[in-house]
Amino acid sequence: MLALSAGRILPKVDYAIFADTGWEPRAVYAHLDRLEREVAEPAGIPVLRVSSGNIRKDALDPEHRFASMPLYVLNKDGKPGMTRRQCTGEYKIKPIKKKVRELLGYPYPARIPKSIFVEQWVGISTDEFHRAKDADVRYMRNRHPLIEMGWSRSDCVRYLTSLGLADTPKSSCLGCPFHGNAQWRHIRDNSPEEWQDVVEFDAAIRQGNARANATGNKLLGEAFLHRSRVPLSEAPIDHITAAEWAAMQQELTDTGPDLADLEQGVIDGCSPWACRSEVEPVQDDFGLAS
Repeated sequence: MLALSAGRILPKVDYAIFADTGWEPRAVYAHLDRLEREVAEPAGIPVLRVSSGNIRKDALDPEHRFASMPLYVLNKDGKPGMTRRQCTGEYKIKPIKKKVRELLGYPYPARIPKSIFVEQWVGISTDEFHRAKDADVRYMRNRHPLIEMGWSRSDCVRYLTSLGLADTPKSSCLGCPFHGNAQWRHIRDNSPEEWQDVVEFDAAIRQGNARANATGNKLLGEAFLHRSRVPLSEAPIDHITAAEWAAMQQELTDTGPDLADLEQGVIDGCSPWACRSEVEPVQDDFGLAS
């Protein structure tokens, strides 16, 4: 949408906002720098980077109220579960709302008059129209230009390719539990330092988040980044055994994701106002969320 606006195919926007969780892959930050330099600046479109903090650092800080990632849980009775997903709201939607209020001239907690609002574009294409949602506040009105144009993901890829931007990487946390095996392999095989980073984080969250441990919460199971619920360094990201497949099929039947998620990850990612609904856990008594 930024490129379409810069090229005047869509009207020129006032601002582009990137919500930074602080733990994106290096390729995403490099691509953002390039977009700003080659697309936004020549068109006179400011790119605003907003943040609520570093999600990786916050997860391991006992002094921080961590907005839970959707971690896979193995309870002591052997049953699988998942912690609540609150990270999109905390690290993406919240800082965007804060910035929008500032741009409107009504920083929190100032009351915004009913007649004051922004038109906010969300990049949902026709093949994901079900992800299109309204904002949950009156001063933001969502619009979905790609759907209005009748553009599918393939149309977007063709347009990006024509601009030399075919290598646009997916924006998501480096250690997002919704990665599929293909994404985990890509990190492992192409970025050893980032792979080591996520492996170390996976080990660090095994016994619950830092705050839960500091307050003496009773741990009722173990947490993992990979759906197999084994350490990421040992997870079956190259193949899935028959036993693992059978177990995952049962879990998927219970919790909803498509079997294709195992390889490609959850397609409905973490874009603000377009993410998969905040996941309800199979159980919520695991000593992780605070």
